[in-house]
Amino acid sequence: MKFYSKLVLILITLNSLFAQAETAADLILFNGKVYTVNDKQPWAEAVAIKDDEIIAVGKLADMDKWRSKQTKSRDLQGRMLLPGFVDSHAHPVMGGAYVRSLSLDSFSGPDHWYKQIAQYAKENPDAKVLFGYGFLASAFGPEGPTRAMLDKVIDDRPVYIMDEGFHGAWANTKALQLLGINKNTQDPEPGFSYYKRDAKGQPTGYLLEGTATAAIEKLDIITTDSVALGTSDVIKIMNSYGITSVFDAGALDVDALQLKVLNKIAAQNQMTVRMVASHMISTKEQADDAIKITNHKRAISKNDMYHINTLKIMNDGTIEGKTAGMFEDYQGEPGNKGINVFSQQQMNTLIAQASTENIDVHIHALGERAITETLNAIALVRSNSKHDNSTSRFAICHIQVMTDKDVQRFAKLNVIAQSTPLWASYDEFGKEFVSDDQFNRYFRFNSLKKAGVKMSFGSDFPASGAGTLGMSPIFNMEIGVTRQTPEQKDAPIQPGKHERLDIATLIKGYTLDGAYQIHMEDEIGSIEVGKKADFVLLDKNLFEVDKYDIHNVKVVETYLGGKTVYSITK
Repeated sequence: MKFYSKLVLILITLNSLFAQAETAADLILFNGKVYTVNDKQPWAEAVAIKDDEIIAVGKLADMDKWRSKQTKSRDLQGRMLLPGFVDSHAHPVMGGAYVRSLSLDSFSGPDHWYKQIAQYAKENPDAKVLFGYGFLASAFGPEGPTRAMLDKVIDDRPVYIMDEGFHGAWANTKALQLLGINKNTQDPEPGFSYYKRDAKGQPTGYLLEGTATAAIEKLDIITTDSVALGTSDVIKIMNSYGITSVFDAGALDVDALQLKVLNKIAAQNQMTVRMVASHMISTKEQADDAIKITNHKRAISKNDMYHINTLKIMNDGTIEGKTAGMFEDYQGEPGNKGINVFSQQQMNTLIAQASTENIDVHIHALGERAITETLNAIALVRSNSKHDNSTSRFAICHIQVMTDKDVQRFAKLNVIAQSTPLWASYDEFGKEFVSDDQFNRYFRFNSLKKAGVKMSFGSDFPASGAGTLGMSPIFNMEIGVTRQTPEQKDAPIQPGKHERLDIATLIKGYTLDGAYQIHMEDEIGSIEVGKKADFVLLDKNLFEVDKYDIHNVKVVETYLGGKTVYSITK
């Protein structure tokens, strides 16, 4: 009898040890200022991780029951730990095509750009085409940049440069000749996708919208291998800025390579961000098959780390290109209110079809009229009981100029407002294109917050401006707080000053609300038990630094699923 009692005791002890091993943490992060973005438990000092998930959040003493001899510990030394950042609008695959090319300083101007172009040409003597991005079209005035300007810098090789928003391009004479663009070349869509011309009808070297992106394919400077290599670079840079998840808002001119590139990167174990991606349409002709193609991509692209499952609709252009859909004429151009790509009826149909198929929709609407018409289409779906059980989520991105009424409609219709804080610094060049009233209604972040709207933030890289630095959530956060150019305390403030945001809202927009936009808020976006162990460790507490020093806060380490994917020491 004693033998059996001892045997039972041994078995109980062994079972207890096995159970402890199964529940013990692999890693405990402690002695940190852990900002969880969880309203029920905003702050903690320690986090326990097993496999790739969070199993405990709280005080250091709470972690004892999760320890075993195999558990590793990391002292955070009082530094700030946040959920991994979510870039809710970028173009990492398209950006992969450009990240190794010339990047102009969008905070500078033409004189500096000429020097950068000349230096890049000197450093790349064997390049058949000098390719880059980053100029601000409005810096050249109403007519935009010209080939003559570029010819003065380089006239013996083709030069082709995309603008900072990737809605326009600047070409020299050699590039236009290589592309076969001349006086007789037809504009695909006059007033929107077209070639800027002089008084004699000759192309000036400024290409807008579809003409700009179509030319890239003709220049033959992009391959699957080069895009995959560049996209891997983009992902590494994102990790260095604390980004662990991203929404790909369209591969544009490399759309045909998108899935091949992602598969290639995954096969090389370099997919160190979680990615939700989209099928993008930007012309009326693409609308007919948009839902069919999105459903097809959704079916064939599911992977643990990426999924192409969203419809991206580009509904207007940009203010600097004077193609964003507005209610007023652009200054100096009577009759030009910009162009919405899709009619109200077409937008109504697209939104309804997507809702029926439970497809999330991400709509580029930068101008006030484009925003209003997009909200009109969403309102029709929200008011139709046939769509009550739809799981579709709608995000309108960029939202540069917005009416008072539409601020409230975002909240009423439960539409996500997505934008890039970097753009909210003072727009000295764009100011001349819009009325004073419109200029005072730029990027209404705080008004949207007060209305109760979910806001998500992203870089729009490579169209953000500021080169790869534009990807940094921390750099963007400072501008969201100040509405001024970084490092310039005396810089003019973009009206209205009352639209400055608080740091907590910006953090939420880069974490939990970004996760909500991509339908992943149950997995990422906050530091809670059961979610993925995606974190960013900062050297300073964002709540404690001066608002003009936010951009100096450094990412110390980035974790994806509990594993380090970036360290400042490596």
